[in-house]
Amino acid sequence: MNTQLILETYIENIIQIMTPYGSGTGFIIGDLIVTNSHVVSGMKEVVISAKKIKRNIAKVVYDDAYFDLAFISYSFETPKNPLILSTKGVEDGDTTIAVGHPYGLNYSATEGIVSKASRIYGELEYVQIDAAINPGNSGGPLLNTSGEVIGVNTFIIQNSNNLGFALPYYYVEEALKSYKSLGCQNIIKCPSCKNLIDEKEIKNDYCPACGIKLEVAKLRRKGYNPTGSTKLIEEILASLDVNVTLARRSQASWRVDYGTARIEINYYENGIIIGDSKLCVIPKENISQIYDYLLEENKRLSYLRFSINENFIYLSYLIVDSSLTQKEGEVAFKRLFEKSNEYDDILINKFNATKQKRDEED
Repeated sequence: MNTQLILETYIENIIQIMTPYGSGTGFIIGDLIVTNSHVVSGMKEVVISAKKIKRNIAKVVYDDAYFDLAFISYSFETPKNPLILSTKGVEDGDTTIAVGHPYGLNYSATEGIVSKASRIYGELEYVQIDAAINPGNSGGPLLNTSGEVIGVNTFIIQNSNNLGFALPYYYVEEALKSYKSLGCQNIIKCPSCKNLIDEKEIKNDYCPACGIKLEVAKLRRKGYNPTGSTKLIEEILASLDVNVTLARRSQASWRVDYGTARIEINYYENGIIIGDSKLCVIPKENISQIYDYLLEENKRLSYLRFSINENFIYLSYLIVDSSLTQKEGEVAFKRLFEKSNEYDDILINKFNATKQKRDEED
């Protein structure tokens, strides 16, 4: 199969994974989602989405820093064309397809070849490939031309020209069998003694078998706890019935869908907090009428302001972190949500503005 056909056939298996620390890719094998340990970032829960999975919270049930593997549990519908692990050997020069979400560009597929089927890196073997993989590809499947999983895209050599490395399928198979043989969840693999440890048996973050400090156990125990203005922003959003975990894009970025409007909230290093709703595209005709309307509305609005960037109309709220309070934030963000939804319809229906196109939902 060619690259496009493979992507179309197996796209339901490809998962986008998001944490406060970044995003990556996973893929369905059987009843689990497979990804990299570094993608889940030591979290017990992550946010996932896929073609047939609405953005939701899923549990990380296995974390293995040694193989850089993690398994995620979620109740999903079995894909029409399930992915399977390869049973064939990988040879130098084989054609490969890497699928993932690099830089948030959903469902991107790149084709390449196996530069070296077995490249030793540390204690493990990796499949070296020249297919372009980038941040966000981590944890995604590396497929052969039959659509079988031959590896998990794991890392690249920085500042190199397409030097990518995938963990071979047989390590994934080994880890799956070991995990499932235990019949329980919340398992951490010790990177030192390689024992699989039930999380509830871990005391003070030390491996009960060899005594080494388990960094993953520490991260899972602590979880993610925002502080300062970030914490205040999330408290404000929660008070407005926003599921903060699902809204969170990073430690300083959130997205809220309200009616037909989408609001992006960002907290910048200089202390500026901006809530932006990108509404619609200005019409080709009667532009002066819509300009007059926006200027008049700006005179009446409090907290919010209209602006135009290129040909898009924005409704925005801006404040310095030192001025933000719970009460102020609740009033301003609630108004931003409601007015964005309201103005989107007015501008489209009354002034013939064009509804904006959005990339695939994540």
